[in-house]
Amino acid sequence: MNSISVLHINLFQSEKNAPDFYFNTLKNHLVSSHKHIEKPHRHDFYVTVIFTKGQGIHEIDFQKYDVSEGSLFFLSPGQVHSWELSADTDGYIFFFSQPYYEMHYVNQKLKNFPFFNSPGFSRKLQLQSDELNNMISLFKTIEKEHQSQDLMEQSFILSVITQICIHSLREFSKYENESSTASASYFNHYQVFENLVEEFFVSQKSISHYASLMNISAKHLNRITQTVMKKKASDIITERVILEAKRMLIFLDESLVEIAFRLGYEEYSYFARVFRKSTGITPSLFIKNHKN
Repeated sequence: MNSISVLHINLFQSEKNAPDFYFNTLKNHLVSSHKHIEKPHRHDFYVTVIFTKGQGIHEIDFQKYDVSEGSLFFLSPGQVHSWELSADTDGYIFFFSQPYYEMHYVNQKLKNFPFFNSPGFSRKLQLQSDELNNMISLFKTIEKEHQSQDLMEQSFILSVITQICIHSLREFSKYENESSTASASYFNHYQVFENLVEEFFVSQKSISHYASLMNISAKHLNRITQTVMKKKASDIITERVILEAKRMLIFLDESLVEIAFRLGYEEYSYFARVFRKSTGITPSLFIKNHKN
């Protein structure tokens, strides 16, 4: 097993590109960057890609999404992804780093967009004709501005990126059943919980620990996760552990015992039981299935 490659944004940039930003048509990107993206990989930057033509499969952190016209994807730094696409695939793609976005566009933070920062949130939005046309128009605006190099080009581009994110969040919200003020409050609490899980999931796996950090009861934390994600808090914690386990099992050249220890399990047998309960298979069988 080889360690998965982490791609840096400068691999894709020419000298004329602004630091920490990249834009291209998807067709040209797939051709010019083939040697970098032909295998499963992860980035140290954010990615947004929209498909206007073609079909296939886009796999993100071991979850497979169908690709078709109108598929819009959001990827965060560290996520493992790969794709199998038809030869006629086209669309638009752009990258940017978090410092680039938040330093130049101080009125908005990426943490406000759950499709970039929430592991439990879908990374795909399927757009229908009207919204797709509006979204394509925004991507084309970025393309035109990126080529122009006019005054305040970066600020203009970032404002359009934010429009894309806001429009996407509104589209995602159409699928949510909870729209009250209470659910909005719950969602904010859930984001705090997920951020804490991201920070501590290796060393802390108990609901009470996270509830204590949030100054709420474990019962209320469960109420929040059930409302927002229809899952228990313990399931959210376990899913994050299992996701990291899958990444390590496939892409790290370490023994199963070593991986279990790195994930906070002193006994491999207990880790294997948790993994099997969550996935239905053992860690060794997961490796075998994924390699075949």
